[in-house]
Amino acid sequence: MTPAGGGRELTRDQAVRLTRWAIILGIVAFLEIYGRFFADPAFMQPVSAIVKAWFDPIISDPRIRWALGLTIFEIGVAYGLSILFGFLIGVGIGSTSLSRKSLYPIVLLLYAIPQVTLMPLVVLFFGLGPAAKIFFGFSHGIFPVIVNVVAGMRNVNQLYMRAASSMGASRAEVIRHVLFPNMVPPFFVGLRLAMTLTLLGVILAELYVSTGGIGYFTRLYAESYNPAPLFALIGSLAIIAVAFNELVRVAERRLTPGHRAAPVITLTKESK
Repeated sequence: MTPAGGGRELTRDQAVRLTRWAIILGIVAFLEIYGRFFADPAFMQPVSAIVKAWFDPIISDPRIRWALGLTIFEIGVAYGLSILFGFLIGVGIGSTSLSRKSLYPIVLLLYAIPQVTLMPLVVLFFGLGPAAKIFFGFSHGIFPVIVNVVAGMRNVNQLYMRAASSMGASRAEVIRHVLFPNMVPPFFVGLRLAMTLTLLGVILAELYVSTGGIGYFTRLYAESYNPAPLFALIGSLAIIAVAFNELVRVAERRLTPGHRAAPVITLTKESK
């Protein structure tokens, strides 16, 4: 829409994007000014110094490049295991009233236990290698998936269940065609929470019981009061988290009812 003055009105989406970028650039400018003129150099560096440190030493050091790849691998494996086992266990618990009443309180009890208290046991069983970090991330990420899958199955209208059963649908068909489409939205809520907690679990394990990965180098730079590469590594973690979240968002748009493209129906001469 063009106003009488000859200018061009912004659409709502354009206004949202401009506002978002204005906030981001404002924060970057504030951090640059604060780090350059007011902050203690031992604790804070300007954004320009952090960006420079991301190229050197972060990217130029082969050890840190290997650590970045290792951390991404560990997060990916732990997250995939959390989704797989969380979904299967959630479906198993939520499929019947008996299993939900008997097993769901146990899951909630385990979920309430601070996972960091189990770190000595994880090290005892898995040692200090990638297996310990993967399992620790997995132990953080599986519970949000289970809880949200069970919650999604509980919210399914029982009329749909009885109607499907009365029409001769098997248990597997009911789960596939009735339960699963209705629990997709809460399932993806669980995936988002699981991704954040999985990353947290892997980084915690790297911080305290590892000699590799981003967490190890983050601790190293923090203990040596070297803030520029420290914040560059934190920024790398943020990029990794955004990338995983974006993958979940794309999958959610494709699988969530209402976001999928409508099927194309072609009329033949016989069907007219």
